Amino acid sequence: MSSAKILQKMTALIALALAFSSGPLSAWETEDEASNDDVDIADSMASAAPSDYLVNPGDVIAISVWRETDLRADVLVRPDGKFSFPLAGDIQAQGNSVERIRQEVTEKLNRYIPDPVVSVSVLQINGNKIYVIGQVNRPGDINANPQLDVLQALSLAGGTTPFAQANDISILRRTEKGIISIPFRYGDIEKGKRLEQNIMLQAGDVVVVP
Repeated sequence: MSSAKILQKMTALIALALAFSSGPLSAWETEDEASNDDVDIADSMASAAPSDYLVNPGDVIAISVWRETDLRADVLVRPDGKFSFPLAGDIQAQGNSVERIRQEVTEKLNRYIPDPVVSVSVLQINGNKIYVIGQVNRPGDINANPQLDVLQALSLAGGTTPFAQANDISILRRTEKGIISIPFRYGDIEKGKRLEQNIMLQAGDVVVVP
């Protein structure tokens, strides 16, 4: 493949990623309808998309209680998805929003402090990472801040190499039922077809480019 074609392919990839990030997918028209399996995947991904950021292991959270100088701390969410805070003990953080964590800390502190005013914020989103491996120019982990779709992840990974099998890309995702593989055919997206494949990635997803 000539250098001009490689450059053209990478330019198209970046342009598509920017287009997807600047407008809804519904603004694109497809020439064919997706198969039932593709629709099911798209529906399940849309329903799973959080309306607020959900905390992950590795994130750093700042917690403070008004007028309680001893109850201020930056806490690291452990690999088990929890963190510890004075008087409140262990708090489940993984999969919860900042507001839900604030409520739980408040409920536990209420046993010791009348009507505590608790503030919670996320300082670092180190745990919100996705991974791109295989035939890309910059394989490795990427901070999804707060979320990325597949095209955006490929763009941040420097695009695919000339040896990539772009129509055999897959996204590996851990679920309660085990690891699932979600197919992604770049050739379809390049032609403006089956755009529902360009799903929003979740923390821990691995994009495999063979």
